[in-house]
Amino acid sequence: MLSAIVGAVAVTLLLPVAAVGAFRFIDPPTTAYMWRVAHSDDVAVRGGIHQRWLDFERMPACMPLAVVAAEDQTFPSNYGFAWRAIKKAVIHDLKGGDLRGASTITQQTAKNLFLWPTRSLFRKGVEAYIAAWMVALWPKRRVMSVYLNTVQFGDRTFGVAAAAHQFFNVSAGQLTRRQCARLAAVLPNPAGYSAVAPSADVRRRARWILGQMNNLGAGYLNRTFDRR
Repeated sequence: MLSAIVGAVAVTLLLPVAAVGAFRFIDPPTTAYMWRVAHSDDVAVRGGIHQRWLDFERMPACMPLAVVAAEDQTFPSNYGFAWRAIKKAVIHDLKGGDLRGASTITQQTAKNLFLWPTRSLFRKGVEAYIAAWMVALWPKRRVMSVYLNTVQFGDRTFGVAAAAHQFFNVSAGQLTRRQCARLAAVLPNPAGYSAVAPSADVRRRARWILGQMNNLGAGYLNRTFDRR
């Protein structure tokens, strides 16, 4: 009995590691969250989701910079976790506040690929386990590539290629810095915010992101992505 339990635990722990290792070289055909959205009754009736893979080399330089400016400015130097932000979030949670996020782009990629959207300490723990293996097995370039191809930018729209086409009627490579900032601005609530018809909050956040992009500089991520 004990050996069966140990075996089950080992398989449970090793399966995500095997998947992370495979996805370093294989573009994931879908994610847990995309699958869940695509198979919801409402989305199925409306024709499914919009998503197609775009190689990292064909992405505009402004898009990685925009999401780093908006979501995780320590991305070039962190090892998958922003410990200071996590400490603040844990203290807030222990004091009885709403469960806060403190997720880096690596953690968000782990969540999008494998996990469910609910907030709980258990799910955050699983997310951290997967993210740690991503740090060990993936270069930063791969993390960003998978993130930008799978993150939700709007209703039924995932990945920068589909977002550029759906919202601006251009290819991803034609996105301007302003459009990249607007896409990054909707990330906190892609189902509620709109990049194509932005609210005052989205416009304000997009302006802030543009300012952060200027502060970081166009070459902020160059050395990060040179390391494959």
